[in-house]
Amino acid sequence: MVLPSLLLCDFGHLAREVTHLEEAGAAALHLDVMDGRFVPQLTYGLVVVEAVRRSASVPLEAHLMIEDADRSLADYARAGADIITVHAEALTDPRRTLESIAALGPKAHLAFNPGTPVEQIVPFLDCCDGVLVMSVEPGYGGQSFKPEVLAKLETLVHLRAQHRWRYRICIDGGISADTIGPAAAAGAELIVAGSAVIRSKNYSHAISTLEQIASEAA
Repeated sequence: MVLPSLLLCDFGHLAREVTHLEEAGAAALHLDVMDGRFVPQLTYGLVVVEAVRRSASVPLEAHLMIEDADRSLADYARAGADIITVHAEALTDPRRTLESIAALGPKAHLAFNPGTPVEQIVPFLDCCDGVLVMSVEPGYGGQSFKPEVLAKLETLVHLRAQHRWRYRICIDGGISADTIGPAAAAGAELIVAGSAVIRSKNYSHAISTLEQIASEAA
């Protein structure tokens, strides 16, 4: 499943963008919340998530690239996030945070950066609904895919089977028609695509093409 990221969309016509993405076949939407502290860029927050929720009928993922995420979890759950993704590097107690998300109702996903080894998050995988492998450094759209993260996807597939865990395997960053195949072949199931969809002239064609490549490679 391809989840279009709204980071590069036309925020002057946000509701229209959401409608066009849904009509193009987007089964869920990805919202990049950045605070200018955990990552260099400052994007949007709760108000935009609430606005997208009013316009969208599909599930929403709030990807919290922020410090002190625990303070905001309830707000994003109330705003309508169906998935709340938090970063291992920004948490003091990942298990507590993931359990708090689950108690609020949304799916609890744990993201980790390209430089963070899988071993660092293994203690928390049993309480994850999803694990998001970052294939670029978080904070900016349009970066190049880091192929070295493919090994992390394969490791997550192995660990899930070995321990009978239930998390979905996700990837975010630098996804294009050239990179989605290897990502899917390595085990990615939920694939975030930003510029590959939003900068295309035809959202429907972009989404269907990416999903077809991924399906053939998986």
